[in-house]
Amino acid sequence: MITLLNGEQWEQKALLEKMYDDDFYYGHLGKHALSSSSIKTIIKSPKTYRNVIKYGSDTASESPALIAGKIFHWMILEPHKIDELKFVDASTRATKIYKEAKEEHGEVYLTKEKHASERLADALFRNEAALEILNKAEFEVPAIEMMEGIAIRGKADILKDNEIIDIKTSADLNTFRYSADKYGYDLQAWLYCQLFNVDKFTFLVIDKGSCDIAIFETSKQFLEKGRDKFHQGIDNYKYFFEQEHDLDQYVMRGVL
Repeated sequence: MITLLNGEQWEQKALLEKMYDDDFYYGHLGKHALSSSSIKTIIKSPKTYRNVIKYGSDTASESPALIAGKIFHWMILEPHKIDELKFVDASTRATKIYKEAKEEHGEVYLTKEKHASERLADALFRNEAALEILNKAEFEVPAIEMMEGIAIRGKADILKDNEIIDIKTSADLNTFRYSADKYGYDLQAWLYCQLFNVDKFTFLVIDKGSCDIAIFETSKQFLEKGRDKFHQGIDNYKYFFEQEHDLDQYVMRGVL
C-alpha cells in the first residue's frame, strides 16, 4: 500500500498504471509524492519546494537549455509527443507572434528549439553504441515506493535488464562529472537504483555543441554521495513539513 503525502492510499499496482498518465504523474503526484527533483529542491531551498507545491512551478521561467532538453527527450523516448506540440517560427519568446500563439494555444515552443533537438537526436540515432542501449529497452517506466515512511516516485528514461540508463545533454562532456555533482545526478542515480531494484545506473550524454556522445557508468562512491543527499533531503522534509517547524524562520548561515 502506498500512502501519498495528502493521506490518499493506493494499491501500488493501480497507482503504477495511473502513473503513465503525465497529467497525473506531474500534476497530482507532483504535489503528493516526493521525487529526486523535489528532494534536491528541499535540500537547496525548502521554501522553494513549499512555493512550488502551493502555487505550481513557473514554466515561463524555464531556461532555453531546459526546454531544449525536454524536446530532445521526447524525440528519443516519446516521439509521438512531438506531433502534439505547437511550434512557432519566432526569434524569441518576447516577440508578438510568440505571445499571440501562447495566448491561443497555451504551451508553445520555438521552431528553432525543435531544429536544435532534431540535430541532437539525429546524432544519437546514428551512433551504434547509443542504438544498442535503446534496442529492446523500456522507456519512461514509472516506479513508486514508501521510503522512510514517505511516498517516493520516479520515472526511468530507459530500463534494460538490470540497468537504468538516463539521457542527459551537456554543454561540455569534459566537465559532466562536475555537472553531475552540481545538479544532484548522484541523488537521482542512487534513488532510482532503490526504486527499481537494479544494481547499475548509467548516463548516456550528448554534447549540445559538438554532438559528441559519452557513456558514463556510476561508481560506488558516486552512488553513496547520492544516498547521503537523499537522507539530507528527507531529514529536511520531515523537519519542516511533518514536524511543522516554522519555515518562515529558516535562515541559511555560513562563514565566507
